[in-house]
Amino acid sequence: MSSARSIAALDPGRSVVEQLRERVAAMERRPAGEPVATLPGLADLVPLHAGSTYAVDSASLALALAAGASQAGEWVGFAGCADFGAEAAAELGIELSRTVLVPDPGEHWLEVTAALVDVLRVVVLRPPASVDERTAGILDSRLRTRSAVLVVHGHWPRATARIGVEESRWSGPGSGAGELQERRARVAVHRGARPPERADLAWPGVRRLEAPPVRQVREIRSVDGRAG
Repeated sequence: MSSARSIAALDPGRSVVEQLRERVAAMERRPAGEPVATLPGLADLVPLHAGSTYAVDSASLALALAAGASQAGEWVGFAGCADFGAEAAAELGIELSRTVLVPDPGEHWLEVTAALVDVLRVVVLRPPASVDERTAGILDSRLRTRSAVLVVHGHWPRATARIGVEESRWSGPGSGAGELQERRARVAVHRGARPPERADLAWPGVRRLEAPPVRQVREIRSVDGRAG
């Protein structure tokens, strides 16, 4: 998926401000609601759309929601994520050369996030405090104007969907020292008052796990006709 934000790097021979202005102008011409690239394992469960906000309860889910757009060539950003793991991000396919990191925006987190939304396709935010309806509305309006996606690690009053991990387990060596090899998690997606949608995912790669087949029990009868 190509866009003004798909450029791998800024042209060092031109004004940075001029190039960013061109990106902003291009984004303003793009409609809100258009699909945004998502990892295959999440595409059916949490399809991302420009102009929307998605709330997650873990850093791993935040990275996963940003990874698809980054793999597709888009720029992504992280604000307030002091524990951002570059290695984990790269493992998911996030291109670090197209990633903007503001670990601690402090009391100006709203202004910083709005500025990132202006020029990036997906922005991951970890707010330093609870967010009220008015503050959320300011960013929601900005998202629709710029056709960007906001992923919030924490509570958000106007989230399109809330994604949380219900169960999680790791697999690796049976005993002694060794490296953990795979993480499996049951993820639930809440949208309004509808019943949550659940799926099993596996890391690394955030791939979808198929539900085990339902085993049918057949009734066995003895030769005299009685059920066994």
